[in-house]
Amino acid sequence: MRKVLLVEDNLINRKMLHDILSDDYDVMEAQNGQQALDILAQCAEEISIILLDIVMPIMDGYTFLSIVKNTAQYSSIPIIVTTHNDHESDEVLALERGATDFVTKPYKANVILHRVASLIKLRETAAMVNLYQYDRLTGLYTTEYFYQQARNILTGNPDKTYDIACCNIEKFKLLNDVFGIPAGDALIRALAQIISESVDKRGIACRLWADQFACMVERRSKYSNEDFERILDILKSKFNLQNVVIKWGICPVDAQDLSVEKMCDRAMLAAKSIYGQYGKHFAVYDDLMRGQMLQEQAITDGMQEALNEKQFEVFLQPQFSISQNTISGIEALVRWKHPEMGFLSPAAFIPVFEKNGFITKLDEYVWDRVCEMMRGWDEKGYPKLPVSVNVSRADVYNADLPDTLAQIIKSHALTPDRLHLEVTESAYIGNSENIISIIEKLRSMGFPIEMDDFGSGYSSLNMLNDLPIDVLKLDMRFVQNKTGKPIRHEILQFIIDLAKKMKLKLIAEGVETKEQLERLRVIGCEYVQGYYFAKPMSQHEFEALLEREMANV
Repeated sequence: MRKVLLVEDNLINRKMLHDILSDDYDVMEAQNGQQALDILAQCAEEISIILLDIVMPIMDGYTFLSIVKNTAQYSSIPIIVTTHNDHESDEVLALERGATDFVTKPYKANVILHRVASLIKLRETAAMVNLYQYDRLTGLYTTEYFYQQARNILTGNPDKTYDIACCNIEKFKLLNDVFGIPAGDALIRALAQIISESVDKRGIACRLWADQFACMVERRSKYSNEDFERILDILKSKFNLQNVVIKWGICPVDAQDLSVEKMCDRAMLAAKSIYGQYGKHFAVYDDLMRGQMLQEQAITDGMQEALNEKQFEVFLQPQFSISQNTISGIEALVRWKHPEMGFLSPAAFIPVFEKNGFITKLDEYVWDRVCEMMRGWDEKGYPKLPVSVNVSRADVYNADLPDTLAQIIKSHALTPDRLHLEVTESAYIGNSENIISIIEKLRSMGFPIEMDDFGSGYSSLNMLNDLPIDVLKLDMRFVQNKTGKPIRHEILQFIIDLAKKMKLKLIAEGVETKEQLERLRVIGCEYVQGYYFAKPMSQHEFEALLEREMANV
């Protein structure tokens, strides 16, 4: 039930108003303006309307009106002034002080009920409109209202040129986690204010979502890094934070038939293209980005059909034992034989699939296909070599992962130790406890766990103690960049020694030259993988390689 606040010093008048209103409203009472302010301080958001007498002790109605209308959290509450006087000057004075309506005594029940109901409905309608138009946290336009207003501006000003500029705060979730949500909200509000002041009368701005903002402004002749750096500097000075990074993307409005939403998408795509690039604050959407976006869309449109038609092919890259010079294991990689674009490398489609969630379906397909291959090799009498398959971050978040892998292994009559599960180091970052729990369960089921891309992250050594792993795979860039240094200064030597002490198998990826191989041999690395030995190859090519090796034994 909606609440009405009666502010009246006369007990009889209060009782009359209470009797008129109590059937339809929850009535609260105050004997003077000060008592009413005390009630507002406790429950202003619950009060739908105020009926206010003017002549009262302690604090009269005019003083109360002035305070309420100058207090932001109270100012939207409608106020009906009640008084014995019916002079026009009294009514005008009350309205000037902020009253919404005016009624005289003696009270007419139907008139009061009608006016109260009308003003409450008017206020609630205005609140709904305001909620649609303005973001509650920042006061900027909401996304939908921004789209609408931007379209109106473009349609009404065909002779002017505009740009859409979008931004977001890099790693905002991390800032929220470290400093708390209230601090994050304060940061968002401050950035919104800076953006609003920067846009001023040249355009409009909105909060797209979370830490993302959009503006539409009249086109300038040139944008500079300093323009956007200035915004960042103002924000940093307000919060004394030096690790805040904001990336901007600009989409020139050149095609009027393109939706404003699409323009914002393009601007955000431009912003994302410079993530992680130090000192670069903005990027402009261009034809190259458009080409990338169209390719991404083509990949998305064709992915399910490609899976159904088995266009994805599993390629195999052997791993070698240095001491025995024999194949010791295999890594399974996926390639897409696209009917129009030809063979696509994982770099072309895996990031897209990770973003849209299709990666889980593809991974399951690869796991099943690899197990099918191993079953066939067993029947041909080939060595029972382990095969490493990728387990993406999305897979690890799936609580059904252990059951899924167990079912695949069972369907091909294999044992779990044959299928090594590669989990990238970055997958452990974030909700690590849940991820570690899933990995521990897989390991207890007999699946060997490999940490892929070891050395590419920021906390590898700190994580080794806690993670349930059996194999370390050194990131190929780590190997390639470090092998020219003297042994006594060699970080790689330390990693190899550490892996041995922890009884972890270590595989060096990305070995491309004889010099790299010899250096790894000298410092005690036992297993390697890379183009020096073999590139990823089809199943048929791998089986031919394996048969040649078996013949030479």
